[in-house]
Amino acid sequence: MHDHLVVALAYDRLCTFEFGCVVELFALPRPELGVDWYRFAVCASEPGPVRAAGGIRVEAPYRLALMDRADTIVIPGWRDPDETPPEPLLRKIRAAHRRGARLCSICSGVFVLAAAGVLDGATVTTHWRYAERLQARYPSLRVNPDALYVDEGQIVTSAGSAAGLDMLMHLVRRDHGSAIANRVAQRLVLPPHRDGGQAQFVPRPMPSVGGDRLAKLIDWMRAHAAQPHTLAALAARAAMSPRTLQRQFRDATGLGPYEWLIRERVGLAKEMIERDPALPVARVAALAGFGSEESLRRHFRRIAATSPAAYRRGFDAR
Repeated sequence: MHDHLVVALAYDRLCTFEFGCVVELFALPRPELGVDWYRFAVCASEPGPVRAAGGIRVEAPYRLALMDRADTIVIPGWRDPDETPPEPLLRKIRAAHRRGARLCSICSGVFVLAAAGVLDGATVTTHWRYAERLQARYPSLRVNPDALYVDEGQIVTSAGSAAGLDMLMHLVRRDHGSAIANRVAQRLVLPPHRDGGQAQFVPRPMPSVGGDRLAKLIDWMRAHAAQPHTLAALAARAAMSPRTLQRQFRDATGLGPYEWLIRERVGLAKEMIERDPALPVARVAALAGFGSEESLRRHFRRIAATSPAAYRRGFDAR
């Protein structure tokens, strides 16, 4: 990946946090990983230093012409969803899309991609408070207001703020595999992986009563995801009633226990395929806790939006 150039866009009234996430992940050298890391650069959409939140000024060494060489372009949250981005920026995005560059947005950055006309018919996400506005303005899009991030291949979009880190870690996982992504996550003190389909907004906080028991149960379930589980047995382990467990589990994760477990198993299957692309699908299904190949394929396609065989081909090519 040493020839893979990641370009982050800087603009006036830049979102400091989201921009900083991109810099932290892609700009720092990581010799301890033993892999060719990304090349990274910042380009500005306006001349001179750009103002960022908190009074910070960012002086980008490059202008928009750098986008012509980028393999991945990341757009932090746009300064105002109601403001049309400048046409020179939109032209560069269209050109990058035509030549196959990967285009990524965090939060309201998706409005820039939509204004450029490169999202027609795509499934995308954004911060939940912008979702209705995005859908109304661009009715050809399929806006998922709940997802942390959506990977459409060439187009990858995320919800707001911290969900951008989840998307960026997903890109590392996609480019370098789960083992490298997990080491980067450890360095950043992040969870190793949050699936893009997880809910971005939990309407109520985790209750303090039983919260510690639930956290311990979730850790145990993650460590034993491939084993068979029943709701009654899980509830007994957490010293709760099944109904209380279901309610608290959904409050804490946005998912029911069964759906959460299925997503963990799909994650296990992905890791197995990444480590050993030659591993038969039947073996992957058994080791990941699926009762059959058909069950693995069905859930893998639903959650990962691809088949195990297609996912394997991405790692066979390495």
